[in-house]
Amino acid sequence: MKLWRNQPARRALGLTVVFSLAFFVAMVATCPAVAAEKTRLRVDDYQIDVELLPQTHKLTARAVVKVTALEDVNVATFQLNNALRITKLSDANNKPLTPERNTQDSTVRFSLNSGIAKNASSTFTFEYEGTLENADDSPVQGLKLAYVGPETSYLLYSGLWFPVAGYGVNRFTSTISVTVPSHMMVIGSGKESAPSAVAGAAAKKQPAGVLANSRTFTFAWDKPSFPGTIIAGAFQEFKSDDAGLDLHVFFKPNKQDLGTEYASTAVKAYTYFVTQYGNAPSTRLKIVELPDDTVPTSWAPEIAALSSRAITEKVNYRLLSNVIAHQWWGVSVSPASKDDWWISDGFARYSEARYVESAAGEAGLEEMVKDMSVGALAYDSVPLSSADKLDYFSPEFQSLVTDKGAMILHMLRWVVGEKNYLKLMREFATKYAGKSASTDNFRELSEKIYGEKLVWFYSQWMDSTSAPEFKAKYTCYRLGNNKGFRIVGAIQQDLDLFRMPVDLRIDTDGRTEEKRIEVVGTDSPFSVETFGRPRRISIDPENRVLTNSRDIKLRSSIVRGQGLTQQGDLAGALSEFNKALEVNKNSSLAHYRIAEVFFLQKNYQASANAYRESLNGDGEPRWTEVWSHLQLGKIFDVTGQRERAVNEYRRAIETNDNTQGALDECRRYMQKPYEREKEKEGS
Repeated sequence: MKLWRNQPARRALGLTVVFSLAFFVAMVATCPAVAAEKTRLRVDDYQIDVELLPQTHKLTARAVVKVTALEDVNVATFQLNNALRITKLSDANNKPLTPERNTQDSTVRFSLNSGIAKNASSTFTFEYEGTLENADDSPVQGLKLAYVGPETSYLLYSGLWFPVAGYGVNRFTSTISVTVPSHMMVIGSGKESAPSAVAGAAAKKQPAGVLANSRTFTFAWDKPSFPGTIIAGAFQEFKSDDAGLDLHVFFKPNKQDLGTEYASTAVKAYTYFVTQYGNAPSTRLKIVELPDDTVPTSWAPEIAALSSRAITEKVNYRLLSNVIAHQWWGVSVSPASKDDWWISDGFARYSEARYVESAAGEAGLEEMVKDMSVGALAYDSVPLSSADKLDYFSPEFQSLVTDKGAMILHMLRWVVGEKNYLKLMREFATKYAGKSASTDNFRELSEKIYGEKLVWFYSQWMDSTSAPEFKAKYTCYRLGNNKGFRIVGAIQQDLDLFRMPVDLRIDTDGRTEEKRIEVVGTDSPFSVETFGRPRRISIDPENRVLTNSRDIKLRSSIVRGQGLTQQGDLAGALSEFNKALEVNKNSSLAHYRIAEVFFLQKNYQASANAYRESLNGDGEPRWTEVWSHLQLGKIFDVTGQRERAVNEYRRAIETNDNTQGALDECRRYMQKPYEREKEKEGS
C-alpha cells in the first residue's frame, strides 16, 4: 500500500470524498492480518518491560503473557511484528519453547512442553528485540505502525510490537513499563506511576552512555480492553479539568498554541457522548499528536491520537469526535468477532455524525450522510454480516464496517424513532460496557425496545447488498368545490424484497405536506390530499434511507478510482473516473481526479487538459477551482513556462480559497518555482 503525500486529496480530510478515504487508511491501520487458525487461547494480561533506543531505532522487551485455554491446547499461536526477533521464549516452569515464524501473517507458533487443559491458565515469557525504523516489516504493507526514533516513537497496538492473540477481539489488562531517554515523556493507557530513573542491570544491558540519562514510565490498565499503544517524545502538555474531564493535550512545541482550542473541542465532544451513552471507562483523556508518517488517527483506552497534518488552526472536529467516540465503541464495547467489527467502527462513525448534527445542525448531518452513503456503496459486493470473508486491508471491508455500519444506525434511528433510538444506544453501551458484543446482541435489544421484530430490517441491510433508487410516478387531480388537490401515484424502485418506511414531501403554493409511506416491493402506491397546488414531490428529502442516487453513483466511482490510484493501478483508476463522467460529464471532481492520474504519469499535456475541464465543470466541490489553478501552475513550472505558472498561481490566490493550505503553497511557488523532483511522493 502506498501512502498519500503532497496532494490535495490527501490533505483535505474534511472534504466530502477525501474524508472517507482518510478513514479507510486509519481503519486499515487498526486491522493487521489475523491468523487464520482458530483462536484457542485467551490472553488475560500482559506484564511488559520495554526499552527504546531512539538514536538507533532499537527496541528491547520482555513480556509475560497470562493466558487461559478455551479448549485443550498443545500448540499456541501469537502475532508479532516481523521486525522483532525472539531471543528467548519460555513457559510457566521456565522451560524453553521453540517458536516458528511465518512472515506472511506475522505469526509465531510453538508447541507446548505440556498441554493446557480447557479453562486452565498459564503464562509464557517472551524476550525479543529488533529495529523499528521503516515499514518494510509492518503488519500493513507500506504503513508504519510501530517506530522508534529520536523525534517521536510510537508503538501502536496494530503494530504488533508485543505478542498478540485474537487481535481486536481478545480484551486484556496490562502493566507496561517503558524506558526512554530522559528528555522524552511517554503516553500510555491507565494509572501512571511517577517516572523513575534507570539504574543497575537495565542500564548495563546497553552500550555505554546510551541509557545513562533515562527514565522509566509505567502504566497499569486493570479493565480488560486494548491498552497496547505507547507514544513517546518531547511534547508540550496542556491540561484541562472542564466538565470533570481530566484532559491532557500533548502537542509538539510548534503546535502548542493550538492546545487550548483542541482541549475545548475535545471536552464538548466527550461530554456530548456522555449524554448519549453514559460514562466512558475513564474520565481521563489524552489528545496526542502523531507524526505524519503513520495513520491519520489512532485510539486506545484514554488515548485519542491525531496526525500532525490533521492538527490545524481550524479544528477538524469531525475527525476528533470520531476518535474520541472510540472510548465507548472499541475501548468499552468491542466486537465479539470480525463479523461484528461494525460495532466499533460503524458506531464511532455514526457517533461522529450525531456530534456533527449537534454542532452544525441538519446541514452538517446531511453532509455526513452523503459521505457515509458514498462509502457504504462504493464497494457494495458482500453483505455486512459476511464481513469475515473479506481481507481486513481491503476497501470492501472498510466500506462495510465503517460507512455501511454507520448508515444502518442512521436508518434504524428513523425506523424506531428518536426516543427509542437514544434509549437503545444508551442501554447497549451500558449493558456491554467492558465486554464484547455481537450483532445479534444489538438486534435483540433493539427489538425489545422497539416492541416489534426487526428481522426484515436487519436481513435487508445486514444480509443483503444493493440499495434502492427511488422514483415517483403520479397524477394530480383537482377536487371539486375548491377543496384542494389529490395526488395519486406510486414510489418505484427495483429491489423486489425491499421494505422501508420512506418520507414523501409535497411542496405546494401553500403549506408543505408530508406523509410516511411504507415502501414494500417495487411499486408502492400512495394518495395524498393537499389544499394548495402541488409544485414538487420529494422522496426521502431528509436522506433517512441509503439510496443509490445519481450523485452517490458518481462519487462512489470516484472513491473506487482513488482507491485504485492508492494501490498504483492507474489504468483502473482512470476507468472508474470515466464512469463518473458517464453519470455527469461536467463533474469538476471527476476531471480533477483524472488530471491527478495524468500528473502522476508525467503526462503533463493530458493533465493540463483535464485540469482545464475541471475548471470548466460544475465547480463541485468548490476547492477544485483553487487546486486546479495551483496544479496548472506546477505543470507550467515543470515544463519551463515560468510566466504562465505565475499567472496560474495568481488566479488561484484570487479565489481566496485556502483549502488545505492551497494559497500558502501558491505564495511559496510565486517566490520559488515548483520542482517536481524535490516533492516526496508515496512509495
